[in-house]
Amino acid sequence: MLQRSILGMILALLYTGFAFGANAQGLDTLRIGDMQKMILHAAPKDLPDAAFLGLDEAPRSLTEVRGRWALVNFWATWCAPCRKEMPSLGALAKDMPDLAVIALATGRNPLPQLTRFIAETDVGHLIHMRDPKSTLSSQIGILGLPVTIILNPQGREVARLIGDADWHSAEALALLDAMIRAD
Repeated sequence: MLQRSILGMILALLYTGFAFGANAQGLDTLRIGDMQKMILHAAPKDLPDAAFLGLDEAPRSLTEVRGRWALVNFWATWCAPCRKEMPSLGALAKDMPDLAVIALATGRNPLPQLTRFIAETDVGHLIHMRDPKSTLSSQIGILGLPVTIILNPQGREVARLIGDADWHSAEALALLDAMIRAD
């Protein structure tokens, strides 16, 4: 497992170096593998204000991570592709600690089922928020799950990936690292 992690980091560094050194097209050249599904916006998009709940029922908001790059994954416990990608989000958060990785449970997700899944998949270290009425996803046009958006430090959406992805792949690490470094 350690060898795979080291290999992934080496590949990520190579991809990043290639993108900055050899190719003037920038981030688009890094959209390979699962990252081909990533839509890079020409201009950042504002998000509406939305209030969420934490696993402890306390109020939460995306403004908590303002000032940092953030990956917000819209998911649900009943969504098989969402469940499949969750471990890779956990690994991403461990390898890129400066990136805020938020698992935003959208829609009906009974709290006992949600907390059981989080414990079983060892992703308790992610930032967990709940949007039981799917308020934000409705406002920003998310029609199915999973969907992941990337927020710049100003809290604006700069990219979106529809569907599941391996967020711990060399391609994902390279693309996210390049996005952060380009800022």
